Amino acid sequence: MGVGRRLAVAALVTGTLILSSSGVASATAVAPALPAVAVESAAPAGTAPFSAPGKTLKPGAKGAAVKALQRRLKELGYDPGKIDGRYGGATMSAVWAFQKVNGLGPTSTVARKTWKALEAPRAPKVLVPSGKPTRAEVNLSAQILVLYVKGQVKLISHISSGSGVPYCETATWQGKTQRFCGDARTPTGNYKTTWRRDGWHKSYLGQLYNPIFFNGGIAFHGALSVPLTPASHGCVRLPMHVAEVLPGLLGTGVPVHVRGKFIR
Repeated sequence: MGVGRRLAVAALVTGTLILSSSGVASATAVAPALPAVAVESAAPAGTAPFSAPGKTLKPGAKGAAVKALQRRLKELGYDPGKIDGRYGGATMSAVWAFQKVNGLGPTSTVARKTWKALEAPRAPKVLVPSGKPTRAEVNLSAQILVLYVKGQVKLISHISSGSGVPYCETATWQGKTQRFCGDARTPTGNYKTTWRRDGWHKSYLGQLYNPIFFNGGIAFHGALSVPLTPASHGCVRLPMHVAEVLPGLLGTGVPVHVRGKFIR
């Protein structure tokens, strides 16, 4: 299946959302409220005051209010995909990331609390205050990635990390049928980006899109399923549209700091 079709038909493993080729969601996804991961209100320097439209939006919505939402998310460092006034999967993943950073339960609905937070947004929690100006921080507790470039927030993205559920899977690898077992954990620690591949890369545990490795076989990569809970074998899954742009923002040898623990 080509990348176009892979991007067109994506199912989140939570069983709550399926995206059609038009990017319209057939259902919404809701998760319990998460603790706040930021302690101050801080929109990026130079951003204009934002007046929220206030209209309740759900996946499938279209129009000026959606475009205002997309523009505001983009301005704050979240990637909503194409700013086209259509509330599809890319915009929804950016909404999830924004809600998590602002201490709101991630939901595909944009209503009063989310609009209010968009008017006075919090900055993401800095995990490594003494870190290099250009670095990636993975917050496992909140399930977000924050990329800093020259000391400024460049990108904030929803992620899905290792599920923590031990696995044993049989796969054909290097011409042989082999059995692979692991703990499906994304280890915390300090690492650096190493090698990468463009497009779909086949590993012994599945397909990775535009992978950027930073800890042995653990990588940032695009995936067709990036649910609200950790679900990978250990890698950091990204929405496909984020995986398209990340290689151009994240070079080789860049520090990657992984912190926290997801509490189900």
